[in-house]
Amino acid sequence: MVRSPFSLLSKLCCATAVGLSLVSSPVFAQTDTTEAVQSAKNMAMSTSELRAPKVIFFDVNETLLDLTAMRSSVGEALGGRDDLLPLWFSTMLHHSLVDSTTGRFHTFGEIGVASLLMVAEIEGIELTKEQAKTAIVTPLRSLPPHPDVRDGLQALKDKGYKLVSLTNSSNQGVYTQFKNADLLSFFDERLSVEDINLYKPDTRTYEWAIEKMGIAAEDAMLVAAHGWDIAGAKQAGWQAAFIARPGKVLYPLAIAPDTVVSGLDELVSQLPDAK
Repeated sequence: MVRSPFSLLSKLCCATAVGLSLVSSPVFAQTDTTEAVQSAKNMAMSTSELRAPKVIFFDVNETLLDLTAMRSSVGEALGGRDDLLPLWFSTMLHHSLVDSTTGRFHTFGEIGVASLLMVAEIEGIELTKEQAKTAIVTPLRSLPPHPDVRDGLQALKDKGYKLVSLTNSSNQGVYTQFKNADLLSFFDERLSVEDINLYKPDTRTYEWAIEKMGIAAEDAMLVAAHGWDIAGAKQAGWQAAFIARPGKVLYPLAIAPDTVVSGLDELVSQLPDAK
């Protein structure tokens, strides 16, 4: 089937939005957090409109797990050039969407390594494939959860919610991350785009996720710290909660999330008990 050039343009524009969102990542930039959160809340719908979803889906990296530990390892691989980290992230996410739009698939780890090699080549930095892999995979396996995560997930479980992770990372990668971060017990299911060979924010990933869980779009909620992920979920008809981690911003041209919170504890207070 030949896809419309407008459809391809839309997806590639999402890649640009991804890059812009990650340039302001807490790992790579310092931002006035209070101002950013307030700006995001101004874009969101009234929190009084939140309804109890049947399933709450969670993005993983940056949303639940703190990526700060990757700063030193990736920066070191790039010859101490921390200023190149946003370029690496945006390159990685851009090319994940290139895979989706061209009907190809490589794991997120493979794309991350390839993108790091691309940035190194552009900047004239000597870097081997093994060095790039070590710089990314080693810290990624043992990222700590943000301080609000364990208590927040437990509170949502206590309210009766079914929790499912939905990530661009591989199945094995997420299992290892959750095991090392002691988060495995909180989740009823772990879903990876690896199983459908399509990356978020392609709306088909969200459609696949609700089909797997046997629910309708209006019964799903995504919790994520990325504007591009929120954009995909809202386009797919889900509720969405944006966690405004330091430095993270919403994509202003996308459908606004249903709520903006600074942590999971705030989301817990806004949600009724599960039905």
